[in-house]
Amino acid sequence: MDDLKVNLPFHEHPLTPVKMESKCDWCGIKFIHISDGYQCDSCFTPLFHKTCANDKNIAHPSQACGIILYHTVNFDSGKWRCAKCGEKIYDSLFFVCNDCVLKPRRKGSRFGGSSYFHFNCAKYPPSEVIDVPQHHDHKLKLEMVISSFTCAACGKDGDGYSYKCQECNLTFHVNCEKYPAEVTHFSHFLHPLKLFKGEPPAYTDGKCRLCGEKLANFEVFYHCSACNFSLDLQCVFHPPKQNPHDLNIHDHPLTLMPKSISFTCTTCGLNGDRSPYVCLPCDFTSHNDCSGYPWVININRHDHRVSRTSLIGVVNSVCGICRKKMDWSCGGYSCQKCSSYVFHTKCATREDVWDGKEMKDEPEEEEAIQPFTIIDENTIKHVSHKEHNLRLDKSGIFIEERICEACVYPIYHHSFYSCMSCSFILHESCAYLPLWKRHVVSNERHEYKYWDYFIRCSACRLLSNGFRYETTQTSLDLRCASTTEPFFHKTHPHPLFYTSPQGICSICKKDHLHVLRCVEDGCEYIMDYKCALLPYEVKHSVDQHFLSLCYGEENASGKHWCDICEKEMDPKTWFYTSKDCELTLHTDCVLGDFRGLKPESEESMYIDDFEMYVKVVRNNSMSRPLCKQCKSRCIFPVILETWNESCLRNEYYCSEACFYS
Repeated sequence: MDDLKVNLPFHEHPLTPVKMESKCDWCGIKFIHISDGYQCDSCFTPLFHKTCANDKNIAHPSQACGIILYHTVNFDSGKWRCAKCGEKIYDSLFFVCNDCVLKPRRKGSRFGGSSYFHFNCAKYPPSEVIDVPQHHDHKLKLEMVISSFTCAACGKDGDGYSYKCQECNLTFHVNCEKYPAEVTHFSHFLHPLKLFKGEPPAYTDGKCRLCGEKLANFEVFYHCSACNFSLDLQCVFHPPKQNPHDLNIHDHPLTLMPKSISFTCTTCGLNGDRSPYVCLPCDFTSHNDCSGYPWVININRHDHRVSRTSLIGVVNSVCGICRKKMDWSCGGYSCQKCSSYVFHTKCATREDVWDGKEMKDEPEEEEAIQPFTIIDENTIKHVSHKEHNLRLDKSGIFIEERICEACVYPIYHHSFYSCMSCSFILHESCAYLPLWKRHVVSNERHEYKYWDYFIRCSACRLLSNGFRYETTQTSLDLRCASTTEPFFHKTHPHPLFYTSPQGICSICKKDHLHVLRCVEDGCEYIMDYKCALLPYEVKHSVDQHFLSLCYGEENASGKHWCDICEKEMDPKTWFYTSKDCELTLHTDCVLGDFRGLKPESEESMYIDDFEMYVKVVRNNSMSRPLCKQCKSRCIFPVILETWNESCLRNEYYCSEACFYS
């Protein structure tokens, strides 16, 4: 694949020809043909049309300057202004001139440094004087001074350069004068479409007839009031093909039907309500944007590759992502090794599910390798502890204060591997986890790491310094990484799935980025990862017996108090209780914020340019230390001890809130 990559002057990494449909990060126009662009695999996947990337005919708006093309990933989105239209630049790519006479300025002020240009403004710079009789009776002059104004054409506020009529004292957006007053479009031959500005009429559905985008998202659009037919600018000037013949979609040429009509898309299996492609002899109907789908991909819902098929062929099948029923007679993605795993086309190619790479011509990914070698029936050598062998112990004997080096949770009654020469110990289940796996929180493959620095788990948001699975964007502690779908919990009768991100947990009532949902009709049960992985039993110094997780008592009455913090608690929420049920304890009081950190581990970090040392310590002394921040006695089982070279004495923090405040 590397021999197909190209090097272009505007980007520091080699670019790969893409086989996907998306929007060009340069001009913003959607790819029309498959393999119509380039993609960078080293950055945040910027995408470019080949015509945009290879365009060498851009002249500098000022003949006195040279021009250099820069690429940005929108870290400074909106920071720079275009020197030709005066508006802020939000595009991923733009032109920049480091020694330019064109500099955007406000009245009474100057902006130093480089000049910047939108791609289209550099390629098609606005004229200094324009004559647009369809919009205005007088000539308009470009005012190259940044000012705030109300556009006389669209009625919306502007902040940038403007066209101005000196005779009428009217001001217009630069872009509002670019478009013709009416157009004739192949999708609507009956009447010309007239330029419409402002909110769409109340009698319309407020959407573009071809693509379904909301017209309110655009300053202007085109409309036929006689037929109630509207198109946004994208579909007027860059419409879908009228009669495409793409063998990736269908064997025969297709015809665009530009009308409101309900249908089921044969390509993706989902319903549509407007402008499909049709093949009448085959009874084939497809969304007009269902093209260019890859043939073979990796997704984060399955360990094997999935392949595109024109016929699912599995009756009563359910999409493995959205968990909704699939039409067996339509297309989608399926696993050739696991016949029951099928996915909607649009679900499988979602940005949060698929990494954007076509794998059709790529070698098969190796199977997930186990991180150990077998010495004998009960002995292994683990990749995280190469110096000694580990022996399996199935006695189920509770070992006080011994924790698993991988998941950082106590051993309790589980089988474990212990080092024959030192104190290193792993749960048997943790020792068997593979060197890579896929997980729903990222579209990338997670790699197994056994470093011991602090990270925050992307799923449960707890601090951890145990083993983890990582991508370029996410880190998962081993407990969260080990969750699979369907996820079963004692508190709920139905299985839970990760169908979509963001939701309010039904247990803790807090908003979380990653949640598990019930997909049964009428059931809106949601559980976040932190609540889902609360241990069913724990050991704590308040009781000689194990504490059990209680899932709330709906009929509880009277006041209840936590025996650790001595504050009132709601018995209808989850809590820990003792064997004889005489104790009620907040879950956070029992476990603390630092439950994912190894006691006796240390970390150095810089705060306000000063190096500070942090040690994780057990809070088991006779006299509990005072928290530096809240001035209270530390009540949680694991706390942080800090010091630096200038400290006269060590300081303690009981919680994350205290440590980071």
